[in-house]
Amino acid sequence: MPILNYEPINPATDVTLTKTLLHEAVPLTGAIVSGTYGIYPNGGNIKNYSHGQFQSVFDYPYLSSSANHIFDLTMGYDESSALSASGVDRPQQAKKINMYNQFSQVLLGFTGSDNQVEIFESDLNISDNNNQMKEVFFISLSRLLMKDQIKKGTFSISLGTGSVFQNGVANGNPFVNASGTNTTMTLTDASASADDTGTAICNGGEYGVLYHADDTATGTPKGVVFYQAGIVALTASIWPTGAAGAAGDNQNIFYNDTTRDVPGDAPNPTAASNYTVDACMASASISGACDAIRRRIESISFNNTTELNSTIYFCRVPFNKFNYSSNNTYVSGSKIRVKNFASDPPVTYITTVGLYSATNELLAIAKLSEPLRKSITTDMTLRVRLDY
Repeated sequence: MPILNYEPINPATDVTLTKTLLHEAVPLTGAIVSGTYGIYPNGGNIKNYSHGQFQSVFDYPYLSSSANHIFDLTMGYDESSALSASGVDRPQQAKKINMYNQFSQVLLGFTGSDNQVEIFESDLNISDNNNQMKEVFFISLSRLLMKDQIKKGTFSISLGTGSVFQNGVANGNPFVNASGTNTTMTLTDASASADDTGTAICNGGEYGVLYHADDTATGTPKGVVFYQAGIVALTASIWPTGAAGAAGDNQNIFYNDTTRDVPGDAPNPTAASNYTVDACMASASISGACDAIRRRIESISFNNTTELNSTIYFCRVPFNKFNYSSNNTYVSGSKIRVKNFASDPPVTYITTVGLYSATNELLAIAKLSEPLRKSITTDMTLRVRLDY
């Protein structure tokens, strides 16, 4: 059995810890969420559940073993919202309120005065009760995409704000109106940065405000993004709330519920199957509202972040050690193979570094890319990095 020689590692001088942040660009197009694997609102990559509380989007038909989960969609409103009406039979009202409360409880926590859940706000001060978002659409990104967190200042989402009823056609293009004018709204967290400028901290970690770049100096706040949680909260006020069938190209129709269409009837912008955004949130199912917001996602892009924690060991190889090898191939007969003459100094070639415990148990092995020549005239330090 080969004889093992050990060189002790001093934790004070030979070991250090580092953290590296790795970023990867993640682009998502609207085609993947509505239309690639079926005709909207159906799609093989869209999964609805019997409980009807959220909808999952995959990058491939979800029954396939190759499918990857991209994000979940849901919506909800606070019980103080004008949409929350007692004595009115509204589909899934309790679930919509519970969904809002669940996100608020996890991300924001409770108020200090009456122990009620906080209301979402599109600003950096949750407790000031300004810019409240009582009706919200939620996008929960999968951990597969966002990794440890979303990189601050890189998130962008483009949404169609046009009517889905145009020129007598239901489920039209929400990104361009009947006159050909672009109706896409892009929201970004450009005011946030890696040094935490433009962000705030809450129960759910750090978050930044999503602004629509318009004529104002900073833009109009339309939502928030929670970086560590990977959750985007969008206010329903992004879309017009006027009466359905209003005059002009934008007839304010947010969602066309085909399940309520009367067979044989001609398309009608004032039909019961057509909802404005507030009517959709109040009267459509959660799955129907998810279909509506999914239809309006043109693109989502951000950089994810992977936190790589490393321990670096500086393995010292002094000049007077590790100059011989106990490997059987090191000698031929009584002659060392790597010596031409008996008077030559001994030479070894280092190929592997082993890290051992205090009781000489092998814990890790590092391989060199090529053999490293070692003799009594050289000493060296080998840097071994363990990533977690």
